[in-house]
Amino acid sequence: MRTKLSFRFLKNLPAREKRVTLSTLFTLLRVFFAPIIIYAMVADYWGVAFFLFLAAALSDTVDGTLARLRDEQTFLGACLDPLADKILLLSIFFTLAFVDTPLFAIPLWFVLLVLAKEVLQIGGAVLLLAIRGHIEVRPTLLGKITMVVQVAFIIWLFACYFFRWVPIKTYYTMLGVLLFMIIASLLQYARNALRSS
Repeated sequence: MRTKLSFRFLKNLPAREKRVTLSTLFTLLRVFFAPIIIYAMVADYWGVAFFLFLAAALSDTVDGTLARLRDEQTFLGACLDPLADKILLLSIFFTLAFVDTPLFAIPLWFVLLVLAKEVLQIGGAVLLLAIRGHIEVRPTLLGKITMVVQVAFIIWLFACYFFRWVPIKTYYTMLGVLLFMIIASLLQYARNALRSS
C-alpha cells in the first residue's frame, strides 16, 4: 500500500487516523514482548524466548488481518507497525551479539549492518521529506521477504539454543542468505529513493 506523506498532511491529520484500535494494540504487543524476550535470553530461558518471539511474530500477522477485516487501517498503525518490527528485531539481534549463548553467537558486524540499514532507510525518508515536503512510502516485496527471513532465522536460532542443536553449516548458510537479502533490500530502497528525488 502506497502512502503519501507531507508536512501539511501530518499537521492536518484527522483524529480517526490517530486512534488506537484493536489492531494497534496487537502491534504494541510486540514492543511489550521485546524486553521480556531479552530477559529470557539473558537468563538462559531459551524455550520462553522461543515461544514469546513466536507469539510476537504471529501478532504481526494478526494486526494486519484485523486492520483489514475491521477497517481499522490508520496512519498511526501504519507508522507503529514497522517501528515495532524494528524495535523487536534489533533488540534481539543486539542481545544475540553480546549474550553468552550456548552455541553460536551473532557476529557484531552483522548486527551493525542491520542497524545501518534501518538508520539509512529512516534517515533517507526523513531527508527526502525535508527536501521535497512530501514522500511516498511504499513497502517493497523484497523488503517484506527480508523481514520474513529475519523472523524465521531468529525462530530457528532460538529452537537450536533450546534443543541444543549445533547445525553449523545451516547456520552459516542462513546467515549468508540473510546478509545477501539485507544488502539487496537496502540497495533497492536506495535506488527507489534516488528515483523519487
